[in-house]
Amino acid sequence: MFIVHVFAHVKPDCVEAFKAASMENARNSVREPGIARFDVVQQQDDPTRFVLVEVYRTPADPAAHKETAHYAKWRDTVADMMAEPRSAVKYHNIFPDEQGWD
Repeated sequence: MFIVHVFAHVKPDCVEAFKAASMENARNSVREPGIARFDVVQQQDDPTRFVLVEVYRTPADPAAHKETAHYAKWRDTVADMMAEPRSAVKYHNIFPDEQGWD
């Protein structure tokens, strides 16, 4: 598995709109064959901070995700909502191994 954590800090007046756009993107993303999981999480002590936890089946799948219409719509919709640029950290799972995900 190939995991990406996308960190987003949104403007306070954009929290609800960001949540709505991100949930729509996530609902469509989990239908992609290369995505095993797609979580949208909000920080408890600072509701303007989010992490998108994207679990892909292969390292090539994030590029395929970025080619989808729903990703482009999300990217364009949330662009002006950011309090600072998004950042991402890439991981690979060590437990459970791939057999544990099926």
